[in-house]
Amino acid sequence: MTRGRRPEPAQRLQLMLWFLAAVLFPAAHRPKRSSSVPLNPVLQSSLEEVELLYEFLLAELEISPDLEISIKDEELASLRKASDFHAVCNDVIPKRVPDIRRLSATLSSHPGVLKKEDFERTALTLAYAAYRTALSQGHQKDIWAQSLRSLFQALRRDLMRSSGS
Repeated sequence: MTRGRRPEPAQRLQLMLWFLAAVLFPAAHRPKRSSSVPLNPVLQSSLEEVELLYEFLLAELEISPDLEISIKDEELASLRKASDFHAVCNDVIPKRVPDIRRLSATLSSHPGVLKKEDFERTALTLAYAAYRTALSQGHQKDIWAQSLRSLFQALRRDLMRSSGS
């Protein structure tokens, strides 16, 4: 592509696909001044880290009124990987229904298979939505349940694509 010329259709498609892939979790690519966590943190690089993430999710989590997620278990919360978990949960994944709906809509039109970090973040968003659904009542419960369902369908679609089904 040269300066001043419009890109060819194939180049435009490639640029659009790159842009779509980059915007699923834009907060992961924005540096935070107050954070010592690396840009674009990933929680699962090994089997031990997968098991640790599972422990974090099974531990009692607390969601403050300003939607800050923390691990109540002091021993787990003191682990180095807990700071990455904290950063992903509090700085990267969406926690408001409109933002989760936007993510679900983007995922429904996402071409190909999700990158590992996007799958991980979508799964954490799903866990958050499940937690909020369980805590909600009445109409709010229905709204959170719909968000939960949309995220589940997006992850299921991705798993079906990755398995070749």
